[in-house]
Amino acid sequence: MLTLTTPLVDLHHHGLPRIGQKTAHALAVEIAAINARPDAREATVEDLLHYLPMRYEDRSNLTRISQLRDGETASIEVMVRIGGIIPLKGGRLKMYEFIGTDGENQIRAFWWNQIYLNRVFTRGSRVILYGQWKLNRYKGYFEVENPDYEILSDDDDEAEVTAVHTARRVPIYRKLGDFRTRQLRTIFHRVIAGLPREIPESLPAEVIDRCRIISFGEALRLAHFPGEDAAIEEYNHAHSPAHRRLIFEEFFWLAVALGVRRSQRISEPKASHIEITDRIREAVRAILPFNPTNAQKRALKEIVDDMTSDKPMNRLLQGDVGSGKTIVAVQAMVIAIENGYQTSLMAPTEILAEQHARNIKLWLANTPYRVELLTGSLKVKEKRERQKAIAAGDVDLVIGTHALIQEAVEFHRLGLAVIDEQHRFGVLQRAEIQRRGMNTDVLVVTATPIPRSLAMTVYGDLEVSIIDELPPGRTPVSTHVRGEDRRDKIYEFIRDQIRKGRQAYVVLPIIEESEKLDLRNAREMYELLRTGVFPEFGVGLLHGKMKPAEKDEVMQAFSANRLQILVATTVIEVGVDVPNASVMLIEHAERFGLSQLHQLRGRVGRGAAESFCILLAQFSKTKEAKERLKIMEETTDGFKIAEKDLEIRGPGEVMGTRQSGIPAFRIANIVRDQKILELARREADHMLNERTLTRETDRIIQHVRSQPRFGLARVG
Repeated sequence: MLTLTTPLVDLHHHGLPRIGQKTAHALAVEIAAINARPDAREATVEDLLHYLPMRYEDRSNLTRISQLRDGETASIEVMVRIGGIIPLKGGRLKMYEFIGTDGENQIRAFWWNQIYLNRVFTRGSRVILYGQWKLNRYKGYFEVENPDYEILSDDDDEAEVTAVHTARRVPIYRKLGDFRTRQLRTIFHRVIAGLPREIPESLPAEVIDRCRIISFGEALRLAHFPGEDAAIEEYNHAHSPAHRRLIFEEFFWLAVALGVRRSQRISEPKASHIEITDRIREAVRAILPFNPTNAQKRALKEIVDDMTSDKPMNRLLQGDVGSGKTIVAVQAMVIAIENGYQTSLMAPTEILAEQHARNIKLWLANTPYRVELLTGSLKVKEKRERQKAIAAGDVDLVIGTHALIQEAVEFHRLGLAVIDEQHRFGVLQRAEIQRRGMNTDVLVVTATPIPRSLAMTVYGDLEVSIIDELPPGRTPVSTHVRGEDRRDKIYEFIRDQIRKGRQAYVVLPIIEESEKLDLRNAREMYELLRTGVFPEFGVGLLHGKMKPAEKDEVMQAFSANRLQILVATTVIEVGVDVPNASVMLIEHAERFGLSQLHQLRGRVGRGAAESFCILLAQFSKTKEAKERLKIMEETTDGFKIAEKDLEIRGPGEVMGTRQSGIPAFRIANIVRDQKILELARREADHMLNERTLTRETDRIIQHVRSQPRFGLARVG
C-alpha cells in the first residue's frame, strides 16, 4: 500500500498509471537533491508532496466561444471536428492543430512539435482547453497556441474523470529537472489518489484542536488541488488553511527539537564552578578601557548570572557595530580565569582572530594572564608548542579560528568558550567546542543584528542579551549613494578629510582582476591610488590572501596613521577598529549585501569626528540593489537593516541556515509567517514544559530524535 514513507524509487510498484521505473527514479533523484538527502533511495512520498505549487490559476469557470475577448486567458469546452499534422519549413518543423466547436462557434487550437497529439485528440472527443485566446481577424475565429488541455470522458468508471489541468483551481509547479508543470500535476494527482484517505497525524490532537488547524492529510491534498470554493488569493499568498497547517507543522517540530536540545544541556552537570568576589570584581573593573554603558552593564549581569548558576550557560550576545560586545565578553573571560579556568575565543577569520588578539592583549597588558593566538597559518613548531601549553593549562585565554576545535587541540580546564560572529559557524561546531570543555559555558557574540523571527529559529536554544546602546562620543555616520560620474569629487573629499588629519578605507569586492566581471580589483585600485590619485599620502593594501605578518604590519601602520588610506577587500568587515578613520568608500556597492554594507560602514564613526560612508554604485544596478542602497542611506539602525535584509534575501541567504545545523524550511517562510512561528513556538513550549510528564510529550520527543533532519536535538 502506498504511504507517506514509501520511497519514491518504488512508486512504480504501486500500480500508479504511467509512473514507471525510469520516471520514479528520476523523480527520486530530483526530490532527494531538494531535501538534501544524500541518497535518492531516501526520498519519500512525503518529501515529494512537500514540493508545493509556486502559484495557482483559477480555470474553473468555463467560457462560451461567443464570450471570448481578444487576449483573454480562459477555459472553454469544445468538441473536436477535424485535426491533423501540418509540416512547415520543408518538414523540419511540424505543428498539430484541430478545429473545435461548442455547437455555436468554432476555434482553432495548435501545438508546435507535439505530433503525438494526433493520436490523443480523436474526432468527436470532448476537450477543455485553457490558454490565451487571440482573434484571427483574417479568418474570423479565435485561436490558442500550446494550450493546456483535458480530454473528458463519458465513462464514469475511468480513473481520471475529474479534470486535473483545466476546469478547476489548477496548481502551477516550478520545473523540476526534466519534469514540467503538466507532468508534475499528473504525477501529484495520481500519487495523492493512491494514498489512503486517512493519513496518520504526527501532531498531538490537543495541539490540532487548540490551534484550529486542518488534518495533515487534508492539508497535503488541498495544497496541491484546492477545493471548488477555495479562495485563490489565499492560496497564492500561502494563507490558505492547507498552507497554514503545513507551515505550522514545520515550525512546531523545529521548536520542539530546539527545546529538547536546550533541556538536554540544562540537565547535564556543568564542569565549572564560578564565584564572584570583591577581588574578581576589581579585576574586571581594572581592564575596562572606558566607562561601560548601561546596556553593557545589563548584558554582563545576565552573563554572570548564567556563569554562577549550576546550569551551563548558552547565551547569545548581540548588538550593533561598535556597541562594545567584545569588551563585555572579555570581562566574562576574566571572571572565568580568576576562578581558575581557561577560556577561548573563536573567530571566523584569521584577520578577525588577529585583531581580537591585539586588542585583548592590550586590555590585559597589566594582568598576569597568558594570552595566545592559535590559527591555521602558524608554523608547525610554533603551533605544537602552543597546543602543548594549552593542554598543560599554561595558557589562560586562547584566541583562534576553527583550528581551536581540531582534534590536536586539548584544553586543560576550559570554563568559558566565546564564539564570535556565530552565523558563520554551525550549530554542530558550537557543540564540538562545548564537548571539549565538559559542558562548558558558551557565549555567542554576533555583530550582525538578528531579527527576532530569525533568532527564534536559528538561535532558539540560546538565551539572548542585547546591547542596544552605543558608547558616548560616537557620531552617526552620514551615508551617501553616488555614481561613477562623482568619482573625482569623492577623491577630492577624501583628500580634504586626510588634510584634516583623518584616514579613509577603500573597499572592493574582489582581489584579482576578473575577465567575467567588470570590477575594479583591489591590487589595481591600490596601484592607481598610490601612484596616480594620492601620491602625497601613504596608501596600504589589505586582503585575505596575505600572510598574517604582512596583514599585521599593514594594520599597525594604518592604526598609527603612517598609512592614510587603506585599500581592502571585505577582510575588514568585522573587528577592525581605527577611531581616526572617518571615510568608508565602498566600490561596486551594488554587489554587497545589506548586512555586509552595514558591517563595513561600522568601521568608521568609531571616534568623535563626523564620519562618512560613500556607496559608489554602477548605473546598471538591479532593483534589489537600489532598494538595499536606499535603506543604507535612510537608517543606521542595524536591527531595521537586518529585518530588511531578511525580507529582500530570505533567511537561507542571510544566515546560511543550510550549513548551520538548522533544517531548511520546505514551505514555511520566517518573514511571511511570523505569527504562525510564534504560535508554534508557544505550543512546543507548552508541550515540553507544562505537559512534560505526559505520554504524548514523550512521543513527540522521540519523534524529533528519530528524524535525521532534526539531528541538532541530539547535539550539545
